[in-house]
Amino acid sequence: MNTNNIQGRNMVTAMGVYIIVKAVLNMVIAGGISVFGLLWAVLLAVLLFMGFQYTNICVGAVLFLVAVVHLPTNISNFGSNWLYFIEGVIDIVCAVLLVTKNDIKEHFTNKLS
Repeated sequence: MNTNNIQGRNMVTAMGVYIIVKAVLNMVIAGGISVFGLLWAVLLAVLLFMGFQYTNICVGAVLFLVAVVHLPTNISNFGSNWLYFIEGVIDIVCAVLLVTKNDIKEHFTNKLS
């Protein structure tokens, strides 16, 4: 793997760890095991770490879409869902950083070949 920007790689690694921790935390809160949710989180984290072209846009779109879909419920039930609201805000911040921050965009320059 060619990493063109160490700071960008460190930032997306932190985002990947956050995504995995969030999935585990949601399983603990829900009281069940979601293998699909955990595998999805690991896949997103791996895509972030690998730094292939345009995966930052794909992962950012997924994070943004999930946050926006759940945002109305999280706002209407803020008293009991404040943690989910905070997760949504962090997801939106991560999505915006993935497509706008130059250090992060430089990390995503690896080609598949």
